[in-house]
Amino acid sequence: MEVTDVRLRRVQTDGRMRAIASITLDNEFVVHDIRVIDGNAGLFVAMPSKRTPDGEFRDIAHPINSGTRTKIQEAVLKAYEESSDEEATVYEEHQEIQ
Repeated sequence: MEVTDVRLRRVQTDGRMRAIASITLDNEFVVHDIRVIDGNAGLFVAMPSKRTPDGEFRDIAHPINSGTRTKIQEAVLKAYEESSDEEATVYEEHQEIQ
């Protein structure tokens, strides 16, 4: 499995989210709403998730092994580093990602 395309939009928020990305896998399958988060140990990639009725967040889609997670994280963070702050749009974190 290869990440064949990354589309990324930087966002300006009061929180720790820095960008929202979509990735294409093997030119055949797209995963939307992947987030770049500025964590305590640096940037990391959070997979798309939804809030359950009890307030917990559950991933909608996620890699099932560390090698695939590494490929996705490296591709998304590379796209983030290559993008510019000037492309950032204002994003309200309470807004639902569609």
